[in-house]
Amino acid sequence: MYRHFDLASLEQQYSPSSCIDDINVFIEKYIQQSQQALTLAEQKQKVLTNLAYGKQTTQTLDLFLPDETVTAKQKLQIFIHGGYWQELSKNESCFAASNFQQHGYHFAVLNYTLAPQASLSTIVEECRQALTFLYQHAEQYGYNKDEIYLSGSSAGGHLAMMMALTDWHAYDIPPSFIKGICAVSGIYDLTPIAQTYINKPLQLTEKEIQDHSPLLRTIDRDLISQCQITLAYGDNETDEFKRQSQAMQRAIEQLNVPSNCQEISGRNHFDVILDLSESDSWLAQQVFKQMS
Repeated sequence: MYRHFDLASLEQQYSPSSCIDDINVFIEKYIQQSQQALTLAEQKQKVLTNLAYGKQTTQTLDLFLPDETVTAKQKLQIFIHGGYWQELSKNESCFAASNFQQHGYHFAVLNYTLAPQASLSTIVEECRQALTFLYQHAEQYGYNKDEIYLSGSSAGGHLAMMMALTDWHAYDIPPSFIKGICAVSGIYDLTPIAQTYINKPLQLTEKEIQDHSPLLRTIDRDLISQCQITLAYGDNETDEFKRQSQAMQRAIEQLNVPSNCQEISGRNHFDVILDLSESDSWLAQQVFKQMS
């Protein structure tokens, strides 16, 4: 068993809801704030919804355009949602869109096919396809293809880091096109996931665990040398979620790539990412600093 945990303890460590009373309180916040952001953007005609980046009906994204009251900075922030690769969608995940629009940024939120309908390998590949689409259509949508930044929460934090570690030559894209990563409460070693109930819909293979665990890969420094990396988590999270982010930051530091890792007080696994919708929060300020 992973790191000498017994099964019950390991499953508790990788169950973020074990630290809170009711997960639905936070899911409802995602839904309400996302609906508000989408409605406002639709009223202003500042959002393009359900853009298809692949052949599957689940392969869609929404692209929010800068607010008309500010000068567009021609920079794109892409958000990848969490949900243990098996829940949620872009519809509950655009809660931070208005904040970025009001600061002159483009903001995209991705859908991807969820497990068990898709394997983790397929999910990772779909995210790569989404980023390829957004890179290739930069001029059409009004942002600079060399000013693309990425954020994600939980499983989305993992996927964001996987995007940073992708060799983009196979997609005819420069390997260093992602200029910033903000990965929040991510999982960077999938080994324990394969030993818990979380694996039932995922059915991770040994190859997937190795290939899609940033902490188990040999990281090519050239892939992330031009990328600013921020990792964060709430103070009310399990020790294992905290440890994984800390370990990821140490691995990045060993490559002499600039990064920081922050525990955010008064936040749990589910509400820490909502700080991206608050201009004066530490998390939003870090991302704006990356994009400045």
